[in-house]
Amino acid sequence: MAATAKAEQFMKLYTSLPLSERQLTVVVIAGEPYNWQRAHTEVIANTKLGMEILKKLAELNII
Repeated sequence: MAATAKAEQFMKLYTSLPLSERQLTVVVIAGEPYNWQRAHTEVIANTKLGMEILKKLAELNII
């Protein structure tokens, strides 16, 4: 799945989450936990970390 497609899948899922769910940890990268809100910030900013988050979420079949 291309990065753009992963980002689109992430955004669809993120927007459907209840606000309280967005505080929960969704992925751990290099020992650091990231919640949905932080992941969203990184994906929107198109950072290297955002790309790593998308890759990991795809590997886990979350997106």
